[in-house]
Amino acid sequence: MKVSYVILLLGVFLFSCNEKEKTASKEEVKQERLLIFEEEFNDSLLNTATWNYDLGDGCPNLCGWGNNERQLYSKENVTLSDGKLLIEATKRDSLYYSGKIHTKKNFEFQYGTVEVKAKLPTGHGLWPAIWMLGNDIDTKGWPACGEIDVMEYVGKKPSVIYTSMHTSSSFGNTVNSKQTSIQNIEEGFHVYKMNWTKDAITFFIDNKEVYQYAPKDKNDKTWPYNKPFYLILNMAIGGNFGGPEVDESIFPKDFQIDYIRVYNI
Repeated sequence: MKVSYVILLLGVFLFSCNEKEKTASKEEVKQERLLIFEEEFNDSLLNTATWNYDLGDGCPNLCGWGNNERQLYSKENVTLSDGKLLIEATKRDSLYYSGKIHTKKNFEFQYGTVEVKAKLPTGHGLWPAIWMLGNDIDTKGWPACGEIDVMEYVGKKPSVIYTSMHTSSSFGNTVNSKQTSIQNIEEGFHVYKMNWTKDAITFFIDNKEVYQYAPKDKNDKTWPYNKPFYLILNMAIGGNFGGPEVDESIFPKDFQIDYIRVYNI
């Protein structure tokens, strides 16, 4: 009788553990993110089914790309090497060149997590960025379309990363911004992440939260983040934010991106 009772208790215990494991597994599945976009840059050429180039100086509609920037964007300044995207800033004669690519109309998404592993260039006048714009920019214009700056860095202010939001209620020198100081952030690769839900947009550097934008009153002026956005990678030279002074001795310089991953929520 005692043996049978012990066996019965053991059976109940094992059944209970099994059910808990099943429940835990279900919860893990619920929490598992779905990868909806991945770019590892392992090919020899940029995938133009995903990426578009911006070229030139923005004229005649947006000369200096709206910020008095000095660079001319060129396809030749965007290359792939050893599984990395290289956006190179160069100077030839009196002209500056760099690269800018984006996923407009090719890959756009609403809500999710963006992770970008990148290595920053150094030098006074450089302005690399990982950012996003609302897909209605052609009809609404900027800043009404909304802008999400996942990472901005300016060489004139070493060790500082900017994460910012531009909306109709605050744009340009926006108040919706955070400067995060990280010693030697320029050394090696780091992961810049943005998590976007219907309630808030939260930024991380190497998985450490650095800033969150979550206005209580969400309307067209404060929250244009209820529609698809597209990704942008570029490195500007000089301009209202990056300059105006540029160190002529630094060129060439590379902004390197190892990978980009986007997950749903």
